Amino acid sequence: MNTSELDKALAHGFARLGLGVNIALHGFVRLPNLSGFAADMQKQFAEIFLPGPLVYATGYCIVIGETVIGTLLVVGFWLRPALAAGSLLMILLLSGTCLLQNWSVAGLQLGYLAFYAGLLATAACDRFSLDRVLRSRVGSGRRV
Repeated sequence: MNTSELDKALAHGFARLGLGVNIALHGFVRLPNLSGFAADMQKQFAEIFLPGPLVYATGYCIVIGETVIGTLLVVGFWLRPALAAGSLLMILLLSGTCLLQNWSVAGLQLGYLAFYAGLLATAACDRFSLDRVLRSRVGSGRRV
């Protein structure tokens, strides 16, 4: 690997790790109060046309999704599916935020979505992940 390839691999690895820590901790810190988070979301959306039970269930899915997706990104396992799932999660969050007309938060969420897109677009630069370790073992004839 030449210096340019190493720079791209390091940049991708650090960006993936940073996003993964951010998203995973969003989920992990909410897990102890999962029902409270879902109930707060339901209150926020009380004036919107969405059914309360759907909003409540979505609150659970958001926290679990953040925890799982973030953890997968931290270790670099199932990288492309995790990045795609994270992008879809951000689109879900963005949709709710726009329904609430919270445009400043929507702008932040677009930034997260762009970050996911950038990592997905540069996934070929991945060199420092569990996926890469597993691929190299399979490629060398070792059993995984």
